[in-house]
Amino acid sequence: MGIWSSLKAQPASPELIQGKEAIDQSYKHWRVRTMYAMFIGYAIYYFCRKNLSAAQPALIQELGYSKTQMGMIWSALYLTYGLSKMVNGLIGDRANPRYFMAIGLLLSAVVNVFFGLSSSLVMLGVLWGVNGWVQGMGWPPCARLLTQWYSPSERGTSWAIWNTAHQVGGGLILVLAGYLTEHYGWRTSFYVPAVIAVLVAFFLAERLRDTPESLGLPPVEVWRGDTKTSAGVSVATGSESFRSILFDHVLKNPEIWLLAIANFFVYLVRYGAMDWAPTFLVEVKHSTVANASYKTALFEIAGIAGSVLAGRLIDTHFRNHRALVNVIYMVLLVFAVWGFWMIPTGHPWLECFSLAAVGFLVYGPQMLVGLCAADAGGKYAAATASGFTGLFGYIGSIASGVGTGLLVDRFGWVGGFAFFTVSALIGVFCFVGVMILNKKRDMRSS
Repeated sequence: MGIWSSLKAQPASPELIQGKEAIDQSYKHWRVRTMYAMFIGYAIYYFCRKNLSAAQPALIQELGYSKTQMGMIWSALYLTYGLSKMVNGLIGDRANPRYFMAIGLLLSAVVNVFFGLSSSLVMLGVLWGVNGWVQGMGWPPCARLLTQWYSPSERGTSWAIWNTAHQVGGGLILVLAGYLTEHYGWRTSFYVPAVIAVLVAFFLAERLRDTPESLGLPPVEVWRGDTKTSAGVSVATGSESFRSILFDHVLKNPEIWLLAIANFFVYLVRYGAMDWAPTFLVEVKHSTVANASYKTALFEIAGIAGSVLAGRLIDTHFRNHRALVNVIYMVLLVFAVWGFWMIPTGHPWLECFSLAAVGFLVYGPQMLVGLCAADAGGKYAAATASGFTGLFGYIGSIASGVGTGLLVDRFGWVGGFAFFTVSALIGVFCFVGVMILNKKRDMRSS
């Protein structure tokens, strides 16, 4: 019972912190501590997931697998990850993020060790599928913490800052795994991140806590004087059943459905670029494995600026027009993907710039979809709502993994990049649909 109680969401503390100064100091301390712990933890989740991107060219060469077969391994992860985000989103809204996030990272480290020891295609696929499930335990705790510790008026910026953990973790592991693969073999790209992940899992368990109320603090909206709820955004009470959270606040919400469909295409382009850019650069642009990984790391680094800018824009200029920011980003993304494809061989700086532009533009919508879904689902259904849109995103990732492999094997890289470009274009129309729905909602509420 003791272990199970610690895994459950913690109730409000009967001992309330008294005095404005004491409350302010406590909030400042815990918000900073929660943010940096979440940031580091989620970045290291990527160490145990995106290491395969850098190791892939050497793995293909050593084990002789086709791109279609590698696409199947990627798709195994995306299938289980998408399902896990949905299922663990439901659990995450009622779980203590302190241990939930740490356990997922620890299990992912174990899977990475076994992946590095394996060579069979079936075993690699099974293990990466298992890894997808435990990796899905990383997002829901963060969605819960962000909506509990940061109020709606500041959530664009705070969510964007946290979201850069994707790019920091993804960029660093591409550099680290690229170096390890080139100098010590692709298997070390799974052993070393696993060791790092074990250490960070214990760090998370020590640093994180649950809600402000569990520490004797008032709700963040009360503390910030930000108690108004935007029109059309549902609010769960925190005492509702799994069924009520899923159906009343998520599945019956048309805005969440539109965001989920849009996320399918955002993730198709995001993971198409992230997973296949190193292989494309090695095979077509004649980069070394290490240089290809370094160039792809720019995709992640530029994504930091893209997501932070998107967060600041919605907090300062587009608070009631978030979908418009997504439309602008996605239109520009169409041209960025096409530009990366068309750069002639022998222009490495143009390759770096165009791949960075793709990262900058794709991470804005990637961040905003999760944020908008969390807001639409309500404070106590945030993990479920963002998990639902995440499920569609990773269905898009499955399509990206197998679809890109099949198209490149059959039509060459022209087929792969046509796939990405058309997907980005469809994403534009999806977000236009969200804009129309929001406009109708605003007209009804006025």
